[in-house]
Amino acid sequence: MKKILLSLCLLPSVAFGADDCMTRQHVPSGELTLTEVINLGLCRNPQTASAYLAAESARLSKNAGYANYLPNVSASASGSQPYRNEEWGDWSWGASLSASYLIFDFGKRLADLNTLAATWRAAGFDYDESVQNYVYGVIGAYYALLNADADVESATALRAVAQTALDTAQKKFKAGAVAKADVLKAETTLASRDLNLERAKNNREIAKGTLLSKLSFAANDEIEIADMPSSFGSASENESIDELIDAARQRRPDLLRATANKDAAWHRRNSSFLKNLPSISASGSLTWNDTPAESFNVGSNHVSGSIGIRASMPIFAGFANVYGVRAAQANYDRAIEQERATQDNAVLDVFTAYQNYKTAQKVLTQSETLLKSATESERVTAGMYKVGRATMLDWQTAQSELVDAQKQNNAAKYDLFTKRAAVALAIGDIKAGLIRTEQQGDSNED
Repeated sequence: MKKILLSLCLLPSVAFGADDCMTRQHVPSGELTLTEVINLGLCRNPQTASAYLAAESARLSKNAGYANYLPNVSASASGSQPYRNEEWGDWSWGASLSASYLIFDFGKRLADLNTLAATWRAAGFDYDESVQNYVYGVIGAYYALLNADADVESATALRAVAQTALDTAQKKFKAGAVAKADVLKAETTLASRDLNLERAKNNREIAKGTLLSKLSFAANDEIEIADMPSSFGSASENESIDELIDAARQRRPDLLRATANKDAAWHRRNSSFLKNLPSISASGSLTWNDTPAESFNVGSNHVSGSIGIRASMPIFAGFANVYGVRAAQANYDRAIEQERATQDNAVLDVFTAYQNYKTAQKVLTQSETLLKSATESERVTAGMYKVGRATMLDWQTAQSELVDAQKQNNAAKYDLFTKRAAVALAIGDIKAGLIRTEQQGDSNED
């Protein structure tokens, strides 16, 4: 999963050519697909970049843990000039080289290294979760903008219907077929449609600004995005809830992070216990001195050295080691419980997202039926009014029902897209969900 998301983060350089997306001041021209929008956002988003740097820091800390398997070597040099009885003596010079190597410590350094490695894995899964949450946020903003675009188109079309109604009422009033009240009602309806159109345009600007903000662009910039395939979300695509839960156990970053944190706590507990056991080290040193002959305690040898084996073991440290082991054990037990809680939450998330997605499928089907019925009803009522078999109130009622049906259908369509992305997020594989959506869109175009 981590490799998939990392490859997703590297796509912007391919999608947008040689331009550095970090230095862009404006959105690329042309119609952008959902994947292109996500890639652009991942390249610029500071939150995912911060999570990546945290994972990189953990990786470097893990690499530093290998230093315990290598010898420690240090060098020093010195120079001094004595001052006695108001006189300066001759300079003395010296240099030394020392080395030490940990031979055996009952596996403590291995436990420390495993702790750092598990912490690094946890940081990597935290980065994965940050990326997936960001991608899901971009998807929601993308669909919200498409919904707002659809609402503007619907409001424009419905305003045209209201204008037609007004024109018809005016003609019939001039012909003496209807009362002035019909014209006034039609004018009121047209004014209401104008207001709805302005509100739809305002909502569209807000949705556009929200998406641009998530991409780290100015909210007053312009962006053009592609619509999603019309055939989408059939019942045949649904997987069983058990399959989704199994996939979540293998892919969800928070579950994998909880397991990695538990592993880190286990190794940390072992390290705390092993700290109370002996350790054996080898050491050696080489020293050179150049001291004047008249100096006190000067030897005849300018070069000296030593080698040795050292064993050490803590005897008593004020019970700190005992309490440290107990604290590490408690932290390990807590990590186990946190892993269980995360698993329970993950199962609930998958179940909830699955049920919401199935409900969204049914709502979309029902809204399509409602829209079809409302459209036909408005068309028939309009024809009946023109021949004097319906009133303006009947036509206005049909128009209002058409407005509601159109809004519900727009909302249901893009809510289904969002609910499907929520299922992919719940199982921890939102990238695969995007790929399936694109493949389905390509097959629909073919």
